[in-house]
Amino acid sequence: MPVLRGQLKSYLLRITASVPDAEDIVQDTYIRALNKLDTFRGDSSLKTWLFSIASNLAKDNLRAQKRWVEDVTDIAREAALTHHEFFQEAMHIHATSPQGQFEVKEHIAFCFTCISKSLPLEQQLCIFLKEVYDFKVSETAIILSTTEAMVKYYLHTGRSKMISIFDGRCALINKQGVCDQCSELNAVFNPKQKIQEELVKIEMAREAEKGDKERLFDLRMSILKEIDPFESKAAELQQHHLHHNRQVMEKYLEKSID
Repeated sequence: MPVLRGQLKSYLLRITASVPDAEDIVQDTYIRALNKLDTFRGDSSLKTWLFSIASNLAKDNLRAQKRWVEDVTDIAREAALTHHEFFQEAMHIHATSPQGQFEVKEHIAFCFTCISKSLPLEQQLCIFLKEVYDFKVSETAIILSTTEAMVKYYLHTGRSKMISIFDGRCALINKQGVCDQCSELNAVFNPKQKIQEELVKIEMAREAEKGDKERLFDLRMSILKEIDPFESKAAELQQHHLHHNRQVMEKYLEKSID
C-alpha cells in the first residue's frame, strides 16, 4: 500500500505541478475510497480503482486552469534571471538538503512534467497513466471513463505533440535546440563537472545522434519511471523549480487574458 500511495502522489504532482494539490488530492482519494469501499467489487485492480478516484478528483482542479505554453521553460528561465531570490533559494537547498542534488536525468523528468501541461488534459493524463505508470489501454479507459479507442487516439496525438516539441526545443536531441537548461543548470550546481561527462551517462544523449524520435520519447518515459519526484536525491530542488514555474505560468497566463 505505501508503494501505491507513492505512485499516486507522484502521478498527481506531475499532472497538477503542485505539491499541496497533490497531497490534498491523495488525502481526499483515500477518504473517498474508504467511504465507498463497499462499492468496490474487484472488477478492476485496487490500483486502477484508486487512480480512477484520484483522476476524477483532479479533473475539476485541472479543467479550471489554462494549459501552459510550450515554451514554459524559457519563460520561467527569464523570470528567474530577473528575480535573484530564485537562485539564492535553489543554491541554499543544494547546499543544505539531502534532496538538493542536481542531475541531468532529474531535470529531464522535470522538463517533461512542465511541457506536458501544454497538452490537452486527456492527452496529458493518458501519457502518464499508460507510459509512466504502466496501465494497460483498457485500464486507462476505465480510469478516465472513456473508450479504448479514445485512449489510443489521445496517446497517439499526445506522443506526437511531445515528440514535436522536444525535437524543436531540446538541445539534448537537436543540437540547435533553443533549450540548454540541462547544461546551464548543471554548470550552476555542478561547476566542476563538465556537462559532457554527465551526458555520457545518459543513453538518451547517445540515442539522440541516431535520430530515432520515438525511441527518444520512450527513453524519457523510462527516466520518469525510475524517478520518484518526492523521494529522489533531487526532490526538494526540483519541487522548488516546479513551484517557480507554476507561479510564473499563472502570472503569464493571467496577463495573456487581460
